[in-house]
Amino acid sequence: MKKIKALAIIPARGGSKGIPKKNIVNLAGKPLIGWTIEAAQKSHFIEDIFVSSDSDEILQLAENSGAKTIKRPQELALDETLTVPVLKHAIQTIEAQNQDSHYDFLILLQPTSPLRNASHIDAAFELLLSSNCSSLISVVESSHSPLKSFVIENGFLKGLINNDYPFMRRQDLPKAYSANGAIYIVDLKLFKSLGSLLTSECIPFMMDQTASIDIDTRDDLEIANRLLSAEINS
Repeated sequence: MKKIKALAIIPARGGSKGIPKKNIVNLAGKPLIGWTIEAAQKSHFIEDIFVSSDSDEILQLAENSGAKTIKRPQELALDETLTVPVLKHAIQTIEAQNQDSHYDFLILLQPTSPLRNASHIDAAFELLLSSNCSSLISVVESSHSPLKSFVIENGFLKGLINNDYPFMRRQDLPKAYSANGAIYIVDLKLFKSLGSLLTSECIPFMMDQTASIDIDTRDDLEIANRLLSAEINS
């Protein structure tokens, strides 16, 4: 398999509504973001790791952990800020600082997925490279099928897809998958051209429910802490 160079970007803004300073909250003995930095460092495919943040505290912690850093402007650190503009700013900053930099792929690693490890990252890269496709998104099978959902139109219920699916047994419906937020890989040139992580040839990387835990609430944090602590002590 040919040698490729991937640029990892970890977006970690300072603000958080559910858990104050969520990205650096202690989880099984290390800051939450530390689990993602460590996973990226152990990957065989990632060349450089950059943490993008508006928080000096997070940036200092990232540097201490061995990652490179990008100071994100406040207008890209709001609650409603989307991920793509953050990635674009990071890439532009990196290229401005080093015009000779060259990467084949961009990998987005969100710090709220601490159960995603280097083995997942490398398996995802191997799958993408063997497929000759342009992007990959990690997914988990939905425990509650969205195909059984309704929408309201003019005050009346209507099946989200059709009026039959809401009344079918879940096992008789097509399987549905959700992005779990753990791994996004895309051809860097294509991302810069399209401005999207979802290309026309995007393949799924299947992950289980445990590895897909996304830290959003205190309950999520407690579950992850229990799992990681058990793993450390095993």
